[in-house]
Amino acid sequence: MNGVLPLILSVETASSCCSVALTRGFAGSGGMAGGEDGQTLASLSLNSGVTHSRRLLSAIDWLLAETETVLSQCDALAVSIGPGSFTGLRIGLSTVKGLAMALQKPMLGVSTLVVLASRCPPSQLICAALDARKKEVYAGFYRGVVQGIPRKIGEIVAIAPQQLAEEIVTNVAEPVIFVGDAVRVYGQLWQERLGDRFVRAPLPLHSPCAASLGLLAGQLYIQNQFLDLASCAPVYVRASDAELHLGRALRENTE
Repeated sequence: MNGVLPLILSVETASSCCSVALTRGFAGSGGMAGGEDGQTLASLSLNSGVTHSRRLLSAIDWLLAETETVLSQCDALAVSIGPGSFTGLRIGLSTVKGLAMALQKPMLGVSTLVVLASRCPPSQLICAALDARKKEVYAGFYRGVVQGIPRKIGEIVAIAPQQLAEEIVTNVAEPVIFVGDAVRVYGQLWQERLGDRFVRAPLPLHSPCAASLGLLAGQLYIQNQFLDLASCAPVYVRASDAELHLGRALRENTE
């Protein structure tokens, strides 16, 4: 690293909220996205029901114009790689990939659930959960940080909300911070099943944020963890054998 903090344009389209941001630097060593090592220069979030394809490029244009930034000045571009809305992920990835290829800039990808977890206290057990439709949620558990990125416990799974609660009842004895749009849908269910073990993150944190994404991507930038433009693809999670290992991972990592 040459001592100059990376300038990154980030795009988050994994949920109904379309978010873009321009950040300088990287996630602080304390784990929560931000801190003295990075700053958000500008961000814009839109949740108006309009499809991402109709507003993403105009949102990027507005962001650059308001910050008097030329896209070629960015050191890299970053995008949420999922899980999340299949259509939203494809729009975000294809847009950022096209810009990166045209500008010959590196591209960085960050898990949507990592973006959510990064905004919560890293000392506590965090369950980042997105509504996967069809009565399932995408869920991942996190605690602590590794090189500025929230440390994942086990695998990301697609799981019924009731089953997720049962895994926590069986394997976790401490409070769990729930963050993500699935909390709006299933928060009451989890509150009833988990009682004091259910802790709801503040409402503003439940939508993935491009500013947090950009600062996490900045950490990946200084570690040279770039995406391969030719082969990168969204992370689509479906129910699998990973569910069977969730309980074991929680038992091994939450004691």
